[in-house]
Amino acid sequence: MAYLPIEDHGIIGNMYTTALVGLDGTIDWFCFPHHDSPSVFGAVLDDDKGGRFRIAPVQSSVFNPYQEITRKQLYWPGTNVLVTRFLTPEGVGEVIDFMPVGLSDDQIGYHSLIRQVKVVRGEMKFALSCCPAFNYGRDRHSLDITPKGACFHGPGLSLGLATEIPLEAVSPAPEHNPDQPGVQASFSLRAGESAVFVLQGTENDGGCGLPIAPDQATALFEHTVNYWRRWLGQCTYRGRWREIVERSALMLKLLTFEPTGAIVAAPTCSLPEEMGGERNWDYRYTWIRDSAFTLYGLLRIGFTEEAAQFMNWIEQRCGELNPDGSLQIMYGIDGRHELPEAVLDQWEGYRGSRPVHLGNGAYDQLQLDIYGELMDSVYLYDKYGSPISYDLWTNLRRLINWVCDNWQQTDEGIWEVRGGQRHFIYSKLMCWVALDRGLRLAQKRSFPADRDRWLTARDAIYEEIMTQGWNEERQAFVQSYGSDALDASNLIMSLVLFLSPTDPRILGTLDATGRSPQEGGLLSNNLVYRYNVAETDDGLSGEEGTFNMCTFWFVEALTRAGKQDSQRLEQARLMFEGMLGYANHLGLYAEETGASGEALGNFPQAFTHLSLISAAWNLDRALND
Repeated sequence: MAYLPIEDHGIIGNMYTTALVGLDGTIDWFCFPHHDSPSVFGAVLDDDKGGRFRIAPVQSSVFNPYQEITRKQLYWPGTNVLVTRFLTPEGVGEVIDFMPVGLSDDQIGYHSLIRQVKVVRGEMKFALSCCPAFNYGRDRHSLDITPKGACFHGPGLSLGLATEIPLEAVSPAPEHNPDQPGVQASFSLRAGESAVFVLQGTENDGGCGLPIAPDQATALFEHTVNYWRRWLGQCTYRGRWREIVERSALMLKLLTFEPTGAIVAAPTCSLPEEMGGERNWDYRYTWIRDSAFTLYGLLRIGFTEEAAQFMNWIEQRCGELNPDGSLQIMYGIDGRHELPEAVLDQWEGYRGSRPVHLGNGAYDQLQLDIYGELMDSVYLYDKYGSPISYDLWTNLRRLINWVCDNWQQTDEGIWEVRGGQRHFIYSKLMCWVALDRGLRLAQKRSFPADRDRWLTARDAIYEEIMTQGWNEERQAFVQSYGSDALDASNLIMSLVLFLSPTDPRILGTLDATGRSPQEGGLLSNNLVYRYNVAETDDGLSGEEGTFNMCTFWFVEALTRAGKQDSQRLEQARLMFEGMLGYANHLGLYAEETGASGEALGNFPQAFTHLSLISAAWNLDRALND
């Protein structure tokens, strides 16, 4: 089988884990039981060895055996229930994929993945193939077939596939892994008939679980639909582009880890930023930076409960500071600190994009910007959510003092470069934000604080950015001290109130960034690169696509400048609405957009959808003024 384009996928989940479902009816990425557990199905990273779970119609037209099957995919409105529909001359069939949510552990469907196959018109024959590959294909597993399904037993994990449809064993080709047996089946359905397949964790000797009857599956479907609709009903956003904003919120909810409130940056690992290249990373962890922006985005549109859950996660991390008083840049979703990076040598990577990375070696990098993003989100939560506790303030005060002591260091920066530390402007900017928000919060809540020290450091950072971060020749803020390279992260300056959105230096930076790469800028057909890889030694080879979140940052910076310049506001609207066309058929974005409009990088990416929410919220408000 050929690799599906990254964008030809939808996502389902239950706030513990997620699965990618392709337009062809294949689940080719599924980690179980949690977001960052080893994969069970991973064909998106190795078509031969990764494992998959496919349900699709058999092509059998007697009138035209070469008739293409038309495939469509949609979310049940206002939910994370995914429908993959197949249209053929013989009939119309669909696979409804979802993970039930809002259940207790003694209810049918708890922590299961349900695939309900239906025919709504005519008659259709389907083929099923379920071939797991435990632990990224590294572990052997055994297979037991029963009258009610199949059981797959691997080291430390057993999965059951329960169904009334008879299954038969199938072994992988000898050149692949012969120790990864799977099952297959073929079955026909007429209009009004359905078949149900339930994948769930089981005990090693507990069988494969009981099948769910079609009426039970329908009841679980209705329960899940109602859960998502009730959840989405909390959304306070009523402006333009409401559908894509709500879809972004629904996707972000899927990326949360319910037990801790943590939010993964993306549910996948090692999807490439360049086809065939080495820029492939594991995003199934919680970055302080991404999570702080998440809190901001959720508060903007009314999801205060999720913001409170995440604040609880932040408070726990702030109670686990490093011995020197610093924070890590990222953590496991369960709060663990060590995320060692390894390479999965036996997998070829998506379309040959090696290496496949597991874990993330950047976890122990120095990235000074995280303190500003953290303090900004805490400040906003205290203002729009609930007042923070004194105990949290005590830890935050320690962090801010650490910033006073360390803001003059070089670091790896927001982009986690592997080409050496530098004095990145964005890092200095966010150190300024950390001190500024600390001072504001202390003033607002009358918290004890080292005000004179913080104020002196804040002003020193400001003046250093203005003198060493500004490039007179380019008439723009640049990437780092002594550099003449642009960096899209500097678009944040007006968003965090460092300078007025109409300050000449902000407008100059906007204009410089908005030129084409051939003219020294970062804008290509209204899509924004994070920086020019030819001008920045990031320690990696190859090219990359435009960064979707940077495009939305550009939109928001234009929006703020556009309050006094109608041309810039109109440019912001056109850019935003044009960017909506680069979402996939379900309204989802990967990290990047390639030269041909294809999705690149891990998918879907939380940060992109957060920046979309923020840009939409601010642009809609500006257009109403």
